[in-house]
Amino acid sequence: MSLSDQAPTHSGFHAKTEGADVLANVDLGGKSAIVTGGYSGIGLETTRALAAKGVSVVVPVRSPGKADEALAGLAGDVKTHALDLADLGSVRRFVQAMTDQLDGLDLLINNAGIMACPEARVGPGWESQFGVNHMGHFALTRGLRPLLEKREGARVIALSSTAHKVSDIRWDDIQFEREPYNKWQAYGQAKTANALFANALSRRVRERGVFAFAVHPGGIFTPLQRHLPQEEMIALGWLDENGEPSALAKAGFKTPTQGSSTTLWAATSELVAGKPGVYCEDCDIAKPTVVGSETSRYIGADAHICDDAAAERLWEISERLLAQA
Repeated sequence: MSLSDQAPTHSGFHAKTEGADVLANVDLGGKSAIVTGGYSGIGLETTRALAAKGVSVVVPVRSPGKADEALAGLAGDVKTHALDLADLGSVRRFVQAMTDQLDGLDLLINNAGIMACPEARVGPGWESQFGVNHMGHFALTRGLRPLLEKREGARVIALSSTAHKVSDIRWDDIQFEREPYNKWQAYGQAKTANALFANALSRRVRERGVFAFAVHPGGIFTPLQRHLPQEEMIALGWLDENGEPSALAKAGFKTPTQGSSTTLWAATSELVAGKPGVYCEDCDIAKPTVVGSETSRYIGADAHICDDAAAERLWEISERLLAQA
């Protein structure tokens, strides 16, 4: 793909479309899905919307008690199974369990993630945001690929973010081993990695009729912000001085149900079926970023996430890191 592939489809939906409205006329009966992070924030709303349409959903869980409470009362077929994306052994055990239990997989929603957290190391020493948001999902998808390839039209959705604009891949220091850790650069790098992952994966599975897309869900108040102190969210303009959502946030931020809508659109719309690897926002394919515009920080796909060579380079690095873990 290239930046020119970032051409909106005029889907008819908009930034604050509700997830249920995206699925209103979509038949999903009999399909199966795995939604990482599917018991919190927009992941929970993604699970709720899919299950209500007859999808059998498996929600990987790191905190069983929290998951049971969040998922209690959801209509439909929703099951949980242990998974910690920071632990490759846990990923392998989850993959084996799904391989034993499922005869195919229609949707893999890589929704879980951490944001702007204090410096930490996971796995064999990976920076935690890169390790969890990218490498954990890379290992998970790699393991589940045979199940996806058993279902014509299966889709993988990688949750990226407008934060991809903050940082390209730090090719010479991905793990912050040479330079001081910067939590926002680390998050931006991880979200760039999520988009490049969808790009590279799409080339590897399309001959089997499988698609991969990257999604920016929008600005939403969810537990993803748990590592941010109130004063930082005030400085960012998300909260006012009283700790309440600012006028900017009220105008631009989405509810969790609205935040699930682009994921659900990319997972089901026929409009993107022939456009593998694209980056989506506001229930459509995102336009290329208009460099220098007032909206360039928040809207559009930057060129570096549409670079096939970069996507292949990251895939090769990720394979090597996984082999060495």
